[in-house]
Amino acid sequence: MAFDVKITTIFRPLDLLAPFTCRGCGALGEILCERCKKYNITLIPKTCPRCKAKCKDCQCKVPIYAVSKREGILVDLVEDYKYKSIRRASEVLSELMDAGIQTCVKGGGLEGEVIVVPLPTVAKHIRERGFDHTLLLAKKLVKRHKEWKISKALVRYKNTVQVGTDGNKRRKQAKNAYKLNKRIKINPTATYLLVDDVWTTGASIDSAAEKMKAAGAKKIAAAVILIP
Repeated sequence: MAFDVKITTIFRPLDLLAPFTCRGCGALGEILCERCKKYNITLIPKTCPRCKAKCKDCQCKVPIYAVSKREGILVDLVEDYKYKSIRRASEVLSELMDAGIQTCVKGGGLEGEVIVVPLPTVAKHIRERGFDHTLLLAKKLVKRHKEWKISKALVRYKNTVQVGTDGNKRRKQAKNAYKLNKRIKINPTATYLLVDDVWTTGASIDSAAEKMKAAGAKKIAAAVILIP
């Protein structure tokens, strides 16, 4: 499948004084140059991280569309985004996420009404970073599709931190991490696309999907950047 990689560069006066360097090849100008971006698109896994089946054969109730295994330059890019508050990374990460969806979805895209739901971030992390990284990622993704919508259908219920915990603890914490936003009405005919940056055990996405299903959502998928 061929991809038309859009140039999403927004030039700012500061970029001329302190330009980014490509995390892949070191070239000046962007956080990930077009050549390295296209190369990483060719590496997008065409299998489901949960069942390991080819995307076209995946029978999971919540399909996972991913960009990369947790290795290489995209790990550095996600860490820059989350822990160094480099918002500019949201542009290229959302573009790669979109390519991951196109790679794995039959026909090159999601059909019907698509509503993107970012997994709510821990309030402490939003304060530390100065922005909600999953919400910003979702907003950038929606901008690439005029017909898509964004919804804060989920809110954080418990501010437990998943980083550094084992699988069993993650699952226990994630079970009550989210709750439905009562002000949001769920459309049973729409496809809800859950967005997160990293898929580790699947606990967070599974918990979010359960809440969405309980509220009436029939079709749910998820898009992430990194998988194990």
